[in-house]
Amino acid sequence: MSDFFQNGTVTTFHNITDRPVEELEKDLIEFSKEKPLGLILPSLFSELEGPALANIVEELKNVPYLNQIVIGLDRADEKQFEYAKEYFSGLPQDFKIVWNDGPRMQAITEKLREKDLAPKERGKGSNVWNCYGYVLASQKAKAVALHDCDVLTYDRSLLARLIYPVAHPTFNFVFSKGYYPRYADGKLNGRASRLLVTPLLRALKGVVGQDDLLSYLDSFRYPLAGEFAMDVHCLKEIRIPSDWGLEIGVMSEILTNYSNRRVCQVDIADVYDHKHQDVSFDNKQAGLSRMSQDISKSLFRKLAVRGHTFSHSSLRTIRAIYYRTALDQLESYAFDAEMNGLKLDLHSEEQVIELFAENIMLAGKDFIETPGEIPFMPNWNRVSSACPTILQEIKEAVELDNQ
Repeated sequence: MSDFFQNGTVTTFHNITDRPVEELEKDLIEFSKEKPLGLILPSLFSELEGPALANIVEELKNVPYLNQIVIGLDRADEKQFEYAKEYFSGLPQDFKIVWNDGPRMQAITEKLREKDLAPKERGKGSNVWNCYGYVLASQKAKAVALHDCDVLTYDRSLLARLIYPVAHPTFNFVFSKGYYPRYADGKLNGRASRLLVTPLLRALKGVVGQDDLLSYLDSFRYPLAGEFAMDVHCLKEIRIPSDWGLEIGVMSEILTNYSNRRVCQVDIADVYDHKHQDVSFDNKQAGLSRMSQDISKSLFRKLAVRGHTFSHSSLRTIRAIYYRTALDQLESYAFDAEMNGLKLDLHSEEQVIELFAENIMLAGKDFIETPGEIPFMPNWNRVSSACPTILQEIKEAVELDNQ
């Protein structure tokens, strides 16, 4: 049972009554008559071999209001792409797979690269960006949801609750962010949000002072949730990073383009579990170690755009405040976990905090020392301006691939 407390600067939709999914879907069917709804699924081929996506596909077969499903497929050769087409063939909705490794999409990427408009690196961000392009090109949806393909606890109510605020004809929201508790197998999870993002946001407040962006980001109960929904107009306008800073980048871009009165967060699940990233103490380019650097750098970039400056001395202050704040909050999480009968290893969590503190410094130094870096992919308005036929080319490429 959820509460009804509104805090921060964005509207929170709680799960107060556990309203049946069938009722939500009945509403969404009506909403979709005026505002067609779509879903984006960014996926690695390896996720087609795991149990989570198989269950997601079975649940999606019973979703009655989607006009379109777009699957972004990464790291798949031709044989694997053919397998993917068969894998998703049971979906009753109109679905298309964006085969990012295929020759047609690679040719489009090369064309954009010649104009310096292509993603600088491959990853979830570039996969999502390509899917945005196809959604805009196909013109079959006016609002889209996005969620990951590794959710082990997925059921279709998650999608219904996620897209409902954006689909509703009178709510006036352009962006909806999911949140949920992170625990599984008797353990409290969600380390990147708990141990990095929240204490870092509060440390930054202590150094740069009051800033609307920091207050806004700190209003989200689970800022790194991979589930969000938005109006398709947002897809044209936002600039997103191609690295692990995707979620922070998307939320920040939404605030840049829209009032926070048009942003909300939604309780979408009582329990949520998905693939866990290794901490990767020994490799800075993998796991939570890489993620913590990308997220930290994304925050430094966004604050710099808002007029804040950083130096090596201010980075040391941020690190010190972060470290103390994270340790203080860890004690609260430990008490909360114990009261709920969950496990939390204080020693290993403090080791993670120490790693994150080190990586905040590394990310800050990298940010200071590479002032010419362009961290975001261009928005689709710019791409369409430079290449007026590009969306039509993407549409033709995807549809030829899917024949």
